[in-house]
Amino acid sequence: MADFNLEETGINPVNTDTGSSDIYFTNQDYSKKYKSDKATIQNSATLVKKPKKKNNNGVASAYLFFIIVIAVSMLLSVYAIFCLNDIFGITKTKSTVTISYTEEIPTSSEAIDLLADNGLIKCRMFCKFYINFMDKFIGKYSVNPPYDAGVYYLNGKMGLEGMLINMMGDPESSETVRITIPEGYTVADIIDKLVDNEVCDKAALLSVIESTNFTYSLVSNLQAKETVPYRLEGYLFPDTYEFYVGQSASSTIETFLKNTENKISEEDRQRAEELGFSMYEIMTIASIVQAEAGNTDQMKAIASVIENRLADKTNYPSLGCQSTSDYIKNKVAPAIASTSAHTSDYYLNYYNTNSTSTVIGLPEGPICNPGYDAIQAALYPEDTNDYYFFHDTKRNLYTAETYTEFKALIQKYAPYLEY
Repeated sequence: MADFNLEETGINPVNTDTGSSDIYFTNQDYSKKYKSDKATIQNSATLVKKPKKKNNNGVASAYLFFIIVIAVSMLLSVYAIFCLNDIFGITKTKSTVTISYTEEIPTSSEAIDLLADNGLIKCRMFCKFYINFMDKFIGKYSVNPPYDAGVYYLNGKMGLEGMLINMMGDPESSETVRITIPEGYTVADIIDKLVDNEVCDKAALLSVIESTNFTYSLVSNLQAKETVPYRLEGYLFPDTYEFYVGQSASSTIETFLKNTENKISEEDRQRAEELGFSMYEIMTIASIVQAEAGNTDQMKAIASVIENRLADKTNYPSLGCQSTSDYIKNKVAPAIASTSAHTSDYYLNYYNTNSTSTVIGLPEGPICNPGYDAIQAALYPEDTNDYYFFHDTKRNLYTAETYTEFKALIQKYAPYLEY
């Protein structure tokens, strides 16, 4: 056996006879390298990351986000459709809604609130924005306030602008009609004539006459009364007017009242005070004069008799005028609807001034709409001591100071009269 040489750097021979392989040795220290390589392998193993699990929460959040976006978009689209429908009335019906307001509406915002409250629009805030936007960029917009007090028949098909224009009292068309209102016409007569000429609706006219507050001084404090059939009787001045076909009721009545206001001067009002009468009493006297007189020449004499009686109610409690009860029987009674709160007999209790009636002095209100001559006769009657008058069949007028004289004149000129 050979000696093992520690100085050799080669390898020792191995016995090949045994069939075993040679074994090699080295004097180099590989322990550290081995450990290092092992650590590297281990570290390499730790660097290989396991695949992450799929984040289902993130996908769900994304789906939810898109659903919210779509839902919001749909809601905005529906709102936009409602807004456009309010403005243009594209799909709305022509179902009519009656809107009544007794005082002027000063702003478009309040008018839009009124439309919304009556179900004519859905998107009030957008409508207000739209009107303000159009007003700012167009300048003087066609639907600028104020909006007239009155009664209006509106439907969503008109669109926002159409309804607001209607509330301003503007006509539905440019077609006009010229109407002459004779002296002595009653409110019922005037309404019939306006309706026949397609100026406006009867129900709207009646509502405006009874409930709308007007600023004209003659009627500003005139309120409806249970004992008066028509509040504005006496104040729709007889004249020739030009109206639009389809004009609003409030605008139509305002046309009459404006004319009446201009006809009654400040001097006339002062004269009424001098006589100790209110203008309402003067208009009532004038209406009776208008109804009783055969012509304008008789008016001042009849006014004198009426006012003499009013000045001495102790001896002459009743006016003794047939025209006041005729007004109820011939004008009011035929015009009263079946749904009216009162009958003509009810009103007779306040208007019948025949000698056998219980009405003392003037009736509750005017019995027609007097003309200028009748009003002037009431303000400036003849200076007489007469307390009686009558007409013959030819409408000639006779007056008398005493009942004896009155009976003698009747026996001579009108024996058919019952007194």
